[in-house]
Order: sequence, then C-alpha cells, then structure tokens
Amino acid sequence: MILKASQRSGAKQLAMHLLNDENEHITVHDIRGFISDDLLSAFKEMQAVSKGTQCKKFMFSLSLNPPAHESASVDDFEKAINRIEEELNIKDQPRCIVFHEKEGRRHCHAVWSRIDGEEMKAIKLPYFKQQLNGIAKELYIEHGWDLPKGFISKELSDPRNFTLAEWQQAKRLKIDPREIKNALQQCWKASDNKASFENAIRERGFFLARGDRRGYVALDWRGEVYSLSRSLSVKTKALKERLGEVSDLLSIEKVKQHIAKNHIKLHQQFSKELNLQHEFARKPLFDQRTAMQQQHREAREHLRQQQEDRALLEQQARQGKIRKGLLGLWDFITGKSRKQHKRNEQEAKASEHRDRQEKERLVIQQLNQRKALQTELIALREEQKKETQSLNDSFANTLEALNYEP
Repeated sequence: MILKASQRSGAKQLAMHLLNDENEHITVHDIRGFISDDLLSAFKEMQAVSKGTQCKKFMFSLSLNPPAHESASVDDFEKAINRIEEELNIKDQPRCIVFHEKEGRRHCHAVWSRIDGEEMKAIKLPYFKQQLNGIAKELYIEHGWDLPKGFISKELSDPRNFTLAEWQQAKRLKIDPREIKNALQQCWKASDNKASFENAIRERGFFLARGDRRGYVALDWRGEVYSLSRSLSVKTKALKERLGEVSDLLSIEKVKQHIAKNHIKLHQQFSKELNLQHEFARKPLFDQRTAMQQQHREAREHLRQQQEDRALLEQQARQGKIRKGLLGLWDFITGKSRKQHKRNEQEAKASEHRDRQEKERLVIQQLNQRKALQTELIALREEQKKETQSLNDSFANTLEALNYEP
C-alpha cells in the first residue's frame, strides 16, 4: 500500500474532507478512545485536549491506498494500521478509521490524536515518513503486489546502468530475498516468451542460465544463483513452454564469465569517473595553495621593501647625528664623535635584529597557514585513497565471487 501521512491541525476541515460526498461510499469504520460517537465531534475532542498543551499539529493523519489494480480486505487495512501504530509508538491513542469507495476502488484513512492524555504532551513522531515507506514496501512484498519503481532496491537493476554512487550504494545494501522473488515474479508476469523474459530480468540485474542440474536458473550481477521454479512457483513444464529447452541456455560458468567481463568495463568506467571526482574535489585546495603561495611571496616582498625604506631613513637619521665642520672637529677632539659612531653601530645592529625577527615571524605565520592547508590536502588524499581502494576491492570481490579467469 502507498502510505501518506502528515501531522496537522484543522479538526473541522479534516472531518468535512473525510465525509465529503464526492466519494461514492463513505464508511466510518471505527471511533476509538472518544466520548463522542461521530467523526466531527471526535476530532473536536482531539482539538480540545490539545489546548492543554503547546502542540499545534495535534492530529496524525494517514491514508492507505492499495495499488490501482489490486484490492485489500478490511482485515488487511486493520492489520496494516495496527502495525503502523506499533512502529510509530501510537498504540492505544484515540483513533478514527474511515473507508472511501470510488470508481471501484477502496482506500482508507486513519487519524490519531498525538496528545498523550496522561502526560499531557505531544507524542513525537521522528522520521515517520521513512518508517512508513519501509512498512509500505513490506506490505507490497507480503501481498505479492508489483513494487512501484521507487520501492525497488537499487541492487535489482542492471549494473551497466549504474552510476558510481549507485554502485557504491548497491554494494552496501542487504536485499530482502522476498524482494528478489517478487522482482522475478513481476518479470514472469510481464513476459510471454524467452526474449521478453530475458529483457525483463536483465533490467533487474538478472541473467538466465542453465543450472548444474540442468534446471532453469537466474543469476544476479553478483553471481548468486536462484532457481526459477522455486522463485516463480511454476513447474518445469511451464518454464520449458515459455523459455524453450534448458539445453539451449548458457551454463552458469559461462554466464558468470559474461557478467565478469561487463564488470571489468564498468570498473574502468567508474575508476575514470572517480578520478575526475577526486580531481574536482582537490582543485579548490590546489587553487588555494597557488593563491597562498602568491600571497606569501607578495607579503615577503612588501616586508622586504618596507624594511629597506625604513633602514634607509634610519641610516640617514643616524648619519644626521654626526656633526660636520668645526662642530664635527670639536666632537672628534672631545671623543663625542666616537661615542656617536658606536651608538650608531649599536642602533644599526638592533635594527637588523628587529628586521630579522619581523621576517621570521612572518615566515612562521605563513608556514603555519601552509601547514594547515597541507593537513587538509593530506586528509583529502587519504579519504580519496580509501575510496579508490574500496572501489577496487568491491570489484575484486565481485569478480572473485564470479570465479573470473582472465
């Protein structure tokens, strides 16, 4: 069933919507946990209780829709609703169930109060959409209904159509054996001869083969073997009528070699794609490194020029302290000139030391900046190295499982 839900307010609006006479038949199936025995009054009770809390969206509204060409009994709907209550932790909450019938189809609405009457606080429903999607998929599989495209696991696709991200995801997921059976059965129902069946299962990542005991089997893209008679629940005679003689099929080993060759091409394609992704990811850091190098050079050149200009001015100032002419002669005779020269030398050495320290501080600062960038580069390279190794290991393990012999 397709399950759609929302947390909402608007008691009167929702009640009027559920009682809308555009439907051919409306059945208020169950009202539980209310003083009232009609839908509108029950919803108003939910609203009244919520006034004692800060919760604005006090109702949890759910619709349950079977596939267009399938039907579900009242028991099926009730079991699904009870299961949802357990999963979402809203069991025993006040609840209303309404059935709608229109154009030969029946669907169901269930509405719960989110307010815990004892605690007088709203029940939190984190990730309820993901939980409902999981339950919906389970219901499709359990009823044997054809899975909607959005519910089909990525593993059940032809790997030649995978993107790199889809391959990585498919290798991480654990697929439900019931879903494999459901996928093969859908392909069987949708085909009427060998060619159409092979095309259908190929889209799901399966390959037709002759089993070791001369039975009809299907291999998935990882080399796992599935008996068609068991998976499809049909007899060998029916398989033979549609698929022809089993002796005309390739053996399991030959099919595995064929799958492996496709994987080798896929690995080459994904390796190139991964390299491009890695280059793209590294480029901002490389650009930052180039820009940083230029900035550091400019900063050092600016400091050098600044120090040279300052040194020149300081040198001129020191020279200006040595008097010339008769006064200079007097300073020489009295020894004052010698003392000034000595002070000038000391000041020059101090200035040189100061300049050297300024340059050293700038270099240390720049080295720290470069070191931080290099740390990012190293971390990125290690991460990319692991991604590459993971991709290589993934394909190596797949080829090993397929018993590939170059």
